[in-house]
Amino acid sequence: MTASADPGGPFTLSHLDVLESEAVHIFREVAGEFERPVILFSGGKDSIVMLHLALKAFAPAPLPFSLLHVDTGHNFPEVIAYRDEVVARHGLRLHVASVQEFIDSGRLRERPDGTRNPLQTVPLLDAIERNRFDAVFGGGRRDEEKARAKERVFSLRDEFGGWDPRRQRPELWQLYNGRHAPGEHVRVFPLSNWTELDVWQYIGREKIDIPAIYYAHEREVFRRSGMWLAAGDWGGPKEGEPVATRQVRYRTVGDMSCTGAVESEAATIEQIIAEIAASRLTERGATRADDKLSEAAMEDRKREGYF
Repeated sequence: MTASADPGGPFTLSHLDVLESEAVHIFREVAGEFERPVILFSGGKDSIVMLHLALKAFAPAPLPFSLLHVDTGHNFPEVIAYRDEVVARHGLRLHVASVQEFIDSGRLRERPDGTRNPLQTVPLLDAIERNRFDAVFGGGRRDEEKARAKERVFSLRDEFGGWDPRRQRPELWQLYNGRHAPGEHVRVFPLSNWTELDVWQYIGREKIDIPAIYYAHEREVFRRSGMWLAAGDWGGPKEGEPVATRQVRYRTVGDMSCTGAVESEAATIEQIIAEIAASRLTERGATRADDKLSEAAMEDRKREGYF
């Protein structure tokens, strides 16, 4: 943590220090209020920063939470390799809820469009119930999407995992209410007040290692619905969708079937920060097809138990 102080003036924290302090407070608050918290960890930049903050909150003690990843089976190989390396490096326990296993057992059906992001809800809720998790940390930020802008830091979910904005509690003066009935649980969002730019500036300041997929690289992609998607086993490209090699990077990572790349030459953290600062589109608005299914796509999924 860094701070600046004018001689004889008030002691002040930087913007990133304030955000870091808030997130550390949230992690410690959850540790004191709940019995079985878990951190959602996909290997994406937000969950990477969230894990970094959690490790910082309890250092030098080991992390008192395990990790949970809902694996669609169509994730980017670079991200899965990064996930496993981080788990091994820090000696963490990782729970994996597999969408493919639910499809194979008949509990879920493959969608006609091939995307599996909407299919994550059932495996997620099954893992929460089976492991009796009562608090689930997520990397959602309010600047990502309008439904997430409604989210509280402590977001109460009912016994079916559903989200009702009318049941959300006020959080004045950073006072968080974790009370919940048997069968309910709370989603916790330590990065709620962060922006995409904050995340990248923090990654740069802390020198956090991230998957190479976030930096500009050459990749075989094809155009669909105005986005560059990566060719893969998930079913793309279709006939009439020629594959081209482009210099791209990813602003967000998820299921390969609905996560688009952006053409970019940003190969360093500094270049990414400059690129994000000049962008007028949020990362999900620019690169996530699953959020474009309808005006209320994200809110509908959250009501069903999505992140």
